[in-house]
Amino acid sequence: MLCPWRTANLGLLLILTVFLVTDFLASSSSCMDGTQITQNNSAFPTEVNISWPILMGKNAVLCCPITLKYLIITWEIILKDQPSCKKAYKKETNETKETNCTDERITWVSRPDQNLDLQIRPVAITHDGYYRCIMGAPGGNFYHGYHLEVLVTPEVTLFQSRNGTVVCKAVAGKPAAQISWIPEGDCVTEQKCWDNGTVTVKSACHWEGHNVSTVTCRVSHLTGNRSLDIELLPVAGAKKSAKLYIPYIILAIILIIVGFIFLLKISGCRKYKWNKTEATPVVEEDEMQPYASYTEKNNPLYDTTNKVKVSQALQSEAGTSLHAL
Repeated sequence: MLCPWRTANLGLLLILTVFLVTDFLASSSSCMDGTQITQNNSAFPTEVNISWPILMGKNAVLCCPITLKYLIITWEIILKDQPSCKKAYKKETNETKETNCTDERITWVSRPDQNLDLQIRPVAITHDGYYRCIMGAPGGNFYHGYHLEVLVTPEVTLFQSRNGTVVCKAVAGKPAAQISWIPEGDCVTEQKCWDNGTVTVKSACHWEGHNVSTVTCRVSHLTGNRSLDIELLPVAGAKKSAKLYIPYIILAIILIIVGFIFLLKISGCRKYKWNKTEATPVVEEDEMQPYASYTEKNNPLYDTTNKVKVSQALQSEAGTSLHAL
């Protein structure tokens, strides 16, 4: 069984520990290098520059590590293709002044008389540049600068083209990504730079003559590394897919032949009718005479009539002869 007074002491000890840790964290500097300038720290260098890569879309806090009084603090911001922006604060009169500062995402963290740090919320690709805190004092100036490098994660794609070549792309990354293959193949790598500072890297590889079924594209970048795998389509499979179209091709050829024959048939019928119309002869009397002669020869009526005519002619000739005698 737990004693009540021991439980209370344990709870009090836990609260005291949390309070001390919180107080320590609150009193520590939020600057990247953790240094501050005081009037007794005469050994501090007059200029410090820090390279700071930061991912696009994150929030950034740029610290001006100083606790001096009666100073003029000026943040100088130099961005690409933009005029220099200056944000100044004079502690003696508690006055602030801005020159050529139009980006509303770059502001003081809070009131300058409470906090001299600068913040960017959120970081965009246009914030790539140099930020310098200038601390003016009667004994001289101190400079604390940041070379801010905005990182952009590339979009990675991997696919196999129709000719069997495998293409790996790292699109619109900053800085340019590095592409490698497992296993190594016959590769061609090219880069395309965009106006906003991003770079697209394209690597095309093929493994002809190698017994390779699966390949891996590895993309190395400051924002993180990625690996994509793909199974290669074998040549037999490519031929098999091509054979799927053969029945459709044969059907198309048959339809074309049938259609051609049908057109020839229609055209032949029309030509036959046209020739028949043109070849119809005009019936003449002379052309009918052979038919009439044939009819007369083969008709019994015409035979009887002819016999009568012949006998009458013979009688007439005989009468004429007797009359002459």
